[in-house]
Amino acid sequence: MTRPALDDLIALALDAGREIMAVREAGFESQTKGDGSIVTIADQRAEAVIEAGLKRLAPDIPMLGEEASAEGRIPDCGARFFCVDPLDGTRGFTKGGDQFTVNIALVEDAAPTIGVVYAPATGELYAGEPGGALAGRCDVRTAALQGALRAIHAQAEPPAQWRIVASDLSGRNEATAGFIAKLGGVSAHASSSIKFCRLAEGAADLYPRFGEVSEWDAAAGHAVLKAAGGGVMRLDGSPLRYGDRAGGFLIRGFIAYANEAAKQAALRAPA
Repeated sequence: MTRPALDDLIALALDAGREIMAVREAGFESQTKGDGSIVTIADQRAEAVIEAGLKRLAPDIPMLGEEASAEGRIPDCGARFFCVDPLDGTRGFTKGGDQFTVNIALVEDAAPTIGVVYAPATGELYAGEPGGALAGRCDVRTAALQGALRAIHAQAEPPAQWRIVASDLSGRNEATAGFIAKLGGVSAHASSSIKFCRLAEGAADLYPRFGEVSEWDAAAGHAVLKAAGGGVMRLDGSPLRYGDRAGGFLIRGFIAYANEAAKQAALRAPA
C-alpha cells in the first residue's frame, strides 16, 4: 500500500473546488442535518468528487468523510485512512462569504501526514507532506494553478506580541478571550481550516479552539502546519490523535502552535 502523491491530492481538491463554485453560480438551498449543522448540495457533490478520486488513487485506503458519516457510512479506518471535509465553513458559504475550504488529509498511525487545504473563492492553496509545506494561488474562475507553488514555514521565533487567530464564530467566546488576554496577544478571526494555514505561512503564532470539533475539520490543516514546522496539541498538552471512532471522531478542544515557544506559552496560559 503506497502513499498517494501530494500532486494528485492537490488536483483532487481543485476538482472539488470547481464543483463547489459551479453550485454557487447556479444557486442552491441549504438543509439542516440531524446534528444541527448545515449542508448543501455543494458539500455533497464535492465529497462525491473526492471519494471517487480517492478510490482511483488509493482503492485500499478507506475514506472518513463528513457527509458520508452523516449518512451512517463510517469505514473501519484502521492504521491509515483519508479524512475529508469537502466544504469546511458551510455556514459562511451559504451566506455568500469566501472563507470556506476543501480539506483532504491522509492519516497514518493516528497522525495526519499529508494534507491539502484549498479555498476556492479566494484561490488560496496550501499543501503539506513530510519534508515541507507549500502554498500557491489558483485562478478563481478555473481553479488552475497560477505559477509554481512556493515553500512556506511557520514562524520559528517568538514575536514581540503573540499573534492569535481564532474562529470567526466559536472563537468569540469567553474561553478564547481569556486565553488571548492572558497571553497579551493580538487577535484576528477567520473561518474554516485557513486558520491553520495562517500559522503555517508565518502570519500567526497560535490558534486555540475550545469546545468540540470533528476530526475532518482539523486533519488537513494539521498536516499542513506540521509540514511547515508547527504542531497541534490537545488542551492538556497531549498529542492530538485521529481515528477515535468510539468518541464519534470528535476533538474536544486543541491548540495549534507555530513553534515550541508558542506551545509553552499556551500551556502556561490555560483558559
